[in-house]
Amino acid sequence: MPLTMTQLKISDAEFAERNERLLAIIDELGLSGLVLFDADYIKYYTGFAFIPTERPMAYAVSGGGERALFVPRLELEHAQSMSIIDRVAHYPEYPDLNHPMHVLVDLVKDMGIDAKIGADSDGYPWVFGYRGDALSQLTGGEVINCRAPIEDQMMVKSEAEIALLKESCKWGNLAHMLLQNYTRVGVGEVEVSQRASDEATLMMLETIGPIWRGNSAWFTGAIAGYRGQIGRNAAIPHALTSNIKFQAGDVLVTGASAAVWGYVSELERSMILGAPSDEQKRMFDHMLNLQTIAMEALEPGKPCSAVDREVRAYFDAHDLLPYWKHHSGHTIGLRYHEGPFLDIGDDTAIKAGMVFTVEPGLYVPELGGFRHSDTVLVTDSGAEMLTYYPRDLASLTLPA
Repeated sequence: MPLTMTQLKISDAEFAERNERLLAIIDELGLSGLVLFDADYIKYYTGFAFIPTERPMAYAVSGGGERALFVPRLELEHAQSMSIIDRVAHYPEYPDLNHPMHVLVDLVKDMGIDAKIGADSDGYPWVFGYRGDALSQLTGGEVINCRAPIEDQMMVKSEAEIALLKESCKWGNLAHMLLQNYTRVGVGEVEVSQRASDEATLMMLETIGPIWRGNSAWFTGAIAGYRGQIGRNAAIPHALTSNIKFQAGDVLVTGASAAVWGYVSELERSMILGAPSDEQKRMFDHMLNLQTIAMEALEPGKPCSAVDREVRAYFDAHDLLPYWKHHSGHTIGLRYHEGPFLDIGDDTAIKAGMVFTVEPGLYVPELGGFRHSDTVLVTDSGAEMLTYYPRDLASLTLPA
């Protein structure tokens, strides 16, 4: 059966359910209302996707359930198209003769949000050169940070969110397949990454184009690349694209994803260009064991820290701690990094419906980095891999 628009987006009914939870937060904390500035929070509760800049934007919800967007003039018609919004307040531009925050204060006071105010931050964050007074200073009200209950809600994904993440995995898989096919000695990473990403995106548009939206400020379509993690640079977990030319013997660490209505997955693989050396084989095998341990440890009720402890026990048992650099994974959804984290410092209980990246890695300065990452759904019975690209060394060894 072909996908329909309702199957490949978050419905207005689900947005309404999410907002009912916001009202519950307002009630539980005895707030007059909530003001959210974070772009991902706004997208989560309204579907309104925008590029955050120095121009402040916000989503306000009163204790009585009235919902309003606060935007600059350039976003007015876009905001007015959001069907679940009751009203939109706007200002001409930032900076302007009248600071935009004064318009926001007028809006929230008119909505009855004027005493104990819930917010994700005390005013619009100072980004892209923005400057402005705190919300508490402008309103005279007490501002209560409400990030924790909002993040708690976002941690557990609905059936519709899981469907979008699965769709993202599908097109990330295609982009990665093309990336692997086009990688060869003497070619640059930018050329290969761009070719694979463009072709995968065009195939996605031909297949689901009428019912697809990216809704992401950071991803355009399907993507796959190396981000500079090539050869010895693969030992830098968060390297940057450098247009490195591939050479025989390189260890390669990849990344692939696709934005689908704002939701993104994560697929990463370690590949070897040419016949792997004994030491490359050894580190690859250890990395694969580490990832398998983490995947098998995911189960409802277990603290996230327990998963990372099992992974670190393997590092310790095999004298690999000098090559450890980061936690074993994180949740993912509207953000490519979300909490909770598979780390010994995070005791959040794992729940069915959470979607994690599972990505313990090994980083050897003179050899390279070894990291697979898969997007994994926690179910009542354990873990279900949503990504499905081959993980074995033979499938990931490229001809030189």
